Amino acid sequence: MTQQGDNWWDKLYDESAPDTAPTTTGDTLDDRFDSASQATTELPAAELPVTTPAPATESPVPPSAPPVPPSAPRTADGAPSPAALPPRAPWEPLDDAGATPEPRSFAAPAPREPAPTVPDAAPDPRADPRPTSTPDAQPPAPPETNAVPVPAPVPRPRTAHIGNRPPTYEAEPTALPAARPGELGELVADTVLDGARYGSYTLRAASQRGDSARYRGEPRRDALLTARFGQEEAALVLVAVASGARAAEAAHLAAADACRWIGEAVGRSHVRLSEDIRSGRRGDLKSGLHRLTDRTYGKLRARADELGVGTEEYTAGLRCLLLSADPACRTRVFFGIGAGGLFRLRDGAWQDIEPLLPEPSALAGAPVVGFGSPPAQTPDGDRVTMRLAVTGPPGSPTAEGPAPAPGWGDPGPGALAPPAEPFRFRASVARPGDTLLLASNGLAEPMRGEPALAEELAERWAAPEPPGLAAFLADTQLRVKGYADDRTGVAVWEA
Repeated sequence: MTQQGDNWWDKLYDESAPDTAPTTTGDTLDDRFDSASQATTELPAAELPVTTPAPATESPVPPSAPPVPPSAPRTADGAPSPAALPPRAPWEPLDDAGATPEPRSFAAPAPREPAPTVPDAAPDPRADPRPTSTPDAQPPAPPETNAVPVPAPVPRPRTAHIGNRPPTYEAEPTALPAARPGELGELVADTVLDGARYGSYTLRAASQRGDSARYRGEPRRDALLTARFGQEEAALVLVAVASGARAAEAAHLAAADACRWIGEAVGRSHVRLSEDIRSGRRGDLKSGLHRLTDRTYGKLRARADELGVGTEEYTAGLRCLLLSADPACRTRVFFGIGAGGLFRLRDGAWQDIEPLLPEPSALAGAPVVGFGSPPAQTPDGDRVTMRLAVTGPPGSPTAEGPAPAPGWGDPGPGALAPPAEPFRFRASVARPGDTLLLASNGLAEPMRGEPALAEELAERWAAPEPPGLAAFLADTQLRVKGYADDRTGVAVWEA
């Protein structure tokens, strides 16, 4: 490149050389940014500009101003009010009249239409032309609106009680059980709730701490286990309820161990048990479940030896239900050891179908199957008692006789000795509309001792549809004065 070309190149790209293009004062990018910053920055009151009205000789609206609706407010000189002007962006300058020149970044707002007026109703020709006795006419009714009516608040359910006097303790939990940092796994919840639906039945289960334990801050001694083994029609549902010994420090742990160990035993044998239930092999079921129960109590005794406590302290009553998931099978199997209750609601009346045990003093020689003769029987063969038509089985056909001696039966490996109480077993066929209730002793005692509780539950559960989980919990929470132990109830509604 020549020397003349080099000079031309230096002059063209020299940063110190001024821009040769013509500019408009106040219309550069920097000027617009400064204008936008000043417009969006709030000025002190002393620096606010004072607007003086223009002389009357000036034109009220400059030609460049945008059209304003006739109803828009104006200032004293006839110019449109700033509130009536179209909105503008902060970077858009204003003209001498305070309006934004075209084009505008923001669209002008549409003029607001006046509210429609409702014409007065024409007089009814059938109306009486004579004046009414009321001198002042009543104002017309307010027009209907589209507002959605707010429903009235539904009152929350409260724990009710049976009887004229409420129980001594409060209805809700007050004190939590004591906890130890290294043994948090031993804590149990105040209330456990579960449910399911298989085949032709609906299952509801609830376990809750008694009023006395809630007041004293003691753990719930009742344990509840619901488990399903297998799939589809061959599935087997187990519900286990265990109650620890009263006044034992580790009662809740023993109850939990009893439920867990019987669940493990049933789970390992669920295929054979499911087949026996669906085939109606009552003898095989009774002997097999007896062995599984003995193994569970053998583990409880071994655990008591490990802890260095007596076997009478680390033990629990165990009551279980086995339910098939096959819709064609209505056989319901109960087995267990210890106090509690097994009830059936049929045709609006409660029947006590707990397998009764013969008195030890009445036994002589070999064990007997049944004991005693019923004073009266229902058409189904159940004995009617004096408590609200609560019935018991005639002659206790499922009682196992006296307490077994050591080595009785085939407890299998791991069993130390049979339990001190006899084994209970019952297999019954459910009818459509029946309700089967398996209860721990804390619920079985008021069911037998307070007729009003049995009546109330019979009325609540007479509906065709079983209650939901929350409703079932409220039903089992019906309190009775004098009964403050833990409560566990398992109900099965037959479709």
